[in-house]
Amino acid sequence: MADRPQNPHVALLVTCLVDLMRPEIGFAAVKLLEQAGCRVSVPEAQTCCGQPAYNSGDRADAQAIARQVIAAFEAFDYIVVPSGSCAGMLHAHYPALFADDPAWRPRAEAVAAKTHELVSFLTDLRGVTGVPAQLNAVVTYHDSCSGLRELGIREQPRKLLKTVAGLKLKELEGSEVCCGFGGTFCVKYGAISDRIVADKTADIAATGADLLLAGDLGCLMNMAGKLTRQGHKIDCRHVAEVLADMTDSPPIGRGRVEPL
Repeated sequence: MADRPQNPHVALLVTCLVDLMRPEIGFAAVKLLEQAGCRVSVPEAQTCCGQPAYNSGDRADAQAIARQVIAAFEAFDYIVVPSGSCAGMLHAHYPALFADDPAWRPRAEAVAAKTHELVSFLTDLRGVTGVPAQLNAVVTYHDSCSGLRELGIREQPRKLLKTVAGLKLKELEGSEVCCGFGGTFCVKYGAISDRIVADKTADIAATGADLLLAGDLGCLMNMAGKLTRQGHKIDCRHVAEVLADMTDSPPIGRGRVEPL
């Protein structure tokens, strides 16, 4: 994609978890993309990216879901996802999913080539070097597995977080180590998952941070749940909420205040 449009038409793949559990992340993503000069659409036909079926070995259902995603998103300049896990599914696995299908393989490859995780898209493609946000807090950052290993996302969120006024970033020991979520892994291997997340929350608590950030809601929900059960007062948010200066909603796992 050598010729990058100046005002690209971006399709936001919201993700299932964001849609159902934390829509604030989607609104934050739209704000950040518009600030970066993008026209943003949210295709109504989108559903799941197909990752749960794919990870469970259900190739037929994974392909059926992927076809729907490809059809809904292939007309846009870029596909942006506030999740390294879901972005990794489209970017790294869709072409292989259709490797033996001459009709769908080129379409899958085209979609894969223009799919990006939100923060890396802002920094690497749109040239964003800072954000007009403020948060007086000590934060630490967890590098989610798929974003780090499949998409090379590590320095991009740190680069932008360092421009948030009032924010102090403290590095997390073993930030690249899995939190134990792993999608269906935490369901299939609950005891192992619980041990992994317990080790992770011990490292989080050792930082002395007020707030834990990450780029994947699944990981954040897993770590927030464990931190709460252990009695820690450490809040959890998606990095997009902080970068978009949208931190008025309750932290992940802390409940919501219902309107009267």
